[in-house]
Amino acid sequence: DVLRAVKVRGARTGKGDSEVIEEALRRELGFDLLERLWQRNDLGEEGALALAVEAQHTTRRRRR
Repeated sequence: DVLRAVKVRGARTGKGDSEVIEEALRRELGFDLLERLWQRNDLGEEGALALAVEAQHTTRRRRR
């Protein structure tokens, strides 16, 4: 069923099976969302680092 759906989607969009599968996996794994967020992101390197450190500290506090 899955392979048939891949082939139908590929035929409708003019894409190969592997391209259809990769796009589906990227959507399922959240890669498409991450890419959209990175494109809209205007944080500089310093701000991004501060945000990452803050998230790490918050996670560590929850584990205790």
